[in-house]
Parts: sequence; C-alpha cells; structure tokens
Amino acid sequence: MTTRLFIDGAFCAPVKGGSFAAIDPATEQEFAQVAAATGEDVHLAVRAARRSFDAGVWADLPASDRAATLRRIAEGIRAETPALAAIETRDNGKPLPEAIWDIEDAAFVFDYYADLAEADAKAPLRTIDLGDDRFDGRVWREPVGVVAAITPWNFPMLMAVWKVAPALAAGCSVVLKPSELCALSCHELARIIDAAGVPAGVFNLLTGDGPSAGAPLSEHPLVDKVAFTGSVATGRRVMQAASAGIRTVSLELGGKSPFVIFDDADIDRAVEWILFGIFWNKGEVCSATSRVLVQKALYQPLLARLKEATEAITIGPGDQDGIKLGPIVSKSQYDKIMGFLARAQGNGARLITGGGRPHGMDTGYFIAPTIYADVPPEAEIWREEIFGPVVCLAPFETEEEAIHLANDSPFGLAAAVMSHDLDRCDRVAAKLRAGIIWINCSQPTFTQAPWGGYKTSGIGRELGREGFDAYFETKQVTRFARDADWGWYLGGGDAQ
Repeated sequence: MTTRLFIDGAFCAPVKGGSFAAIDPATEQEFAQVAAATGEDVHLAVRAARRSFDAGVWADLPASDRAATLRRIAEGIRAETPALAAIETRDNGKPLPEAIWDIEDAAFVFDYYADLAEADAKAPLRTIDLGDDRFDGRVWREPVGVVAAITPWNFPMLMAVWKVAPALAAGCSVVLKPSELCALSCHELARIIDAAGVPAGVFNLLTGDGPSAGAPLSEHPLVDKVAFTGSVATGRRVMQAASAGIRTVSLELGGKSPFVIFDDADIDRAVEWILFGIFWNKGEVCSATSRVLVQKALYQPLLARLKEATEAITIGPGDQDGIKLGPIVSKSQYDKIMGFLARAQGNGARLITGGGRPHGMDTGYFIAPTIYADVPPEAEIWREEIFGPVVCLAPFETEEEAIHLANDSPFGLAAAVMSHDLDRCDRVAAKLRAGIIWINCSQPTFTQAPWGGYKTSGIGRELGREGFDAYFETKQVTRFARDADWGWYLGGGDAQ
C-alpha cells in the first residue's frame, strides 16, 4: 500500500515523488509506504485552501448545508469503524478496543460541531449599546480563514478531527498535516471527507515529516491560523514561525499531570483510576496523570494493590484479544522512554515493577507498565513528560503540601483529586493550576467540554463551544443613523 496526498479535491503524488515507511510497532516490520510532502506540496495545498476560502465555496454556504455535509462525514466514519480502527492499531500499536472507541468518538465530534454550526446560525446578531443613540453597534462572527492543522500520533484520527471538524463547521478551509508516525487513518479520513461532498480545496491532506512539511506549513504567509498539538519544543517552533506573519496560534502541548489521592478514598477505585490515568493508550496521552500523590496513611496499602493490578495487565500486539497494553508507537519513542528508565535508577526513586521490556517479548517496541515509588520532586522522571507507561508515586501529609507538590511543575494541562469529601475536592480543584480537573476520576474526555492547559501546556482551547469559537474572527460594525447630525468639519465643529 502506498498513500497519496490530497490537494484541491484530488489524490496526488508528491511533487518530488518521495515516500517513507509505515512500521508496525508490534512486529517492527514495514507494512505501507506513506507519501512524503515537501515545501512545493505545502504551497499547492495552501493555495488551494486560500482559493476555496476566498471564493466562498464553503464559507458562504448556509450553516445547515455545512452541517449536513459534516453529518455525512460522521456517517462515513461510522460505516468504516472496524477498518479504520484496525489501521490505527497496526499503525500506532494501541489495543483494538481502544482504537474502536477513538474512531467512534471521531464520528461524534463531526455530529457535535454540525449541531453547533446550525445553532450558531440561528443565534441573533449581537448588538452593543454604545451610549449614543446616533449610532448602533453590532458584532459579527466570521470564519478565521485558512487553517493549518498539525496533529500528533497518539490519537491519529481523533486529534485531527478535534481541529478539522470545528474548523469546517465554522466555514474555514483546512490543510491537515498529521504526524508522520501515524498518518494512515488520516489518509482514509480524506477519502471520507471527499465522498461526503466537501468542495475541492476546502480540505487538504499533507503527509510528511516536521522539517519538510510541518515547518513550511506553519510558516506559510497564506495561512491565517495554525492549530498544533504536540511537544512543547515543537510548539515553541510553531509559535515562532507563526509570529512572523502575526497569525493566530492555538497550541495543545505536553503535560505531567498530578493525581492527588487523600486517605479517605476507596483504594480499589483509586487503583482503577490510576491505571486508567497512566496505562490507557500505553501512557501516550498528553494529559496522563503520571505523578500520583497519596496521603501517607493510604500510601503503602495503595502501592501494594497498585503493584498487583499493574502486573496483571495483559501486554501484546493490539490486534490480539484481551490485550490492555500494546507496543510503544516507534523505535525512537521506545528508545526515549528506555533512556528515562535507565537514568531513573540513580535519582532516588524506588522501582516497584516494570522498568524495561516484558519478559519473553524480544520483538516489537514493548515496555512493561512501570511504577516508581518515593520519587523525589526534583527527579527527572517526576518533572519531565515521559509519554509512556510509567507512573511515579510520592507521599504527602497535608492538603497544602499536596497542592504545592501538584502545582510545582512547568506544565498545567490536567490534574485529578480523589476524596470522599467533595468540599475538599472542590477546594483543591480551585487551587490546582491546570486547565482540566477531574474529581474522583482521571482521563474521561467529553467533546462537549473545553480542553487545554495552563503554563507550558498550551494556548487556547479545543472541544466544546470554545473549540468552535477558536475558528472565528470577531468584527465590530458601527452604523450612523441616516437622519442624525454630526457636523465635525462642515457643521461648525460641534460633534456632540
């Protein structure tokens, strides 16, 4: 299988004809060739998006028509859920049930933003009281224009849809550049979008690496907004590139999210949510609650129960029945995580379980689910985003100490707190410096709720109403009454 780019309503080969291998992380074997876009392809795609937006072939359609098309996209995704999920499992390594959940969620996102587009069109124009009856003021909302959407490999289609669906719903034209590590499901998404009747040039797909495709896309002068999800380091480069053209940027970046568990919490529920918070999707989750703070009275009992539950997790290729933990996405990411584990031995942390390859699994990028206890707050594994199945635990005594330790991080994407005392949960939630707070749970994500972080975890919000509003510009229109007097220059200088 060899994929193609999708530019101006047609699948095509890259101008320079290049491609790169898609590797199955469970077998380390190539199974497809992916089209490799370069700057020439970026220019063609952005110009197509610019032409389509300026011509109004999509932006000027009634919102009901755009919504109907988005719903056809959702139907197309649902009709192919098993095949799309199988592609993501092979490309990313995640267990098949998780991939199915992601694809189903992607379809719902299109339906949700179709509903918002229709509701937005029915809302009355906002008026402003200007305090002068000679003028009336109105606020108009207009689509931001051409959107460059640059998306990650951990939820390949879903993270792309988080940007593409609201952008299309708002009336924008889009150029999507998914991660080169997992681009195949986005290739299928382009086919489904085309079949749903989106006009040529409104949606374009570029597959390729960051330097060859991502950088020229984020720098392109005809792009109005860059929406990026990925690492902090790459996010900085994207922001710097976009700043040259003073264009709008939204960034969803890394995290090192804390999970504060008080000693009145139910131990089995706490363990279940710790497992879900760090081992779902192999820990390849930007919001993963990888720093667990446990009140001292519960610390040792919880640690023992967590070790037992972690060692019972089934590991293997994601397409096999009963697998809960698949392989890491790529050799480079596997090596990065193994580097963290090797360095952790000398930083004072105590290895409870895991810490390397599962026994007997010599092929594939597998890492055993790993627990470190008594991790010092200055340790690398406590402070840096590992982006793998590694959780760090440390004890605390007081609520104030827990809040301090939780907030002592350059990241601020998500945080969680668990206690039977809901007043305490609300009190702690109010003090946690993060954009997403979970109470008595970790990681449930809903399309209807805004998603984004504080500090180096990003700028702006996705999902929810906020994720729709992010793809609009705001215009104020002030009108002078036809029969009113002004007379600043011709009427003697009295404009009052």
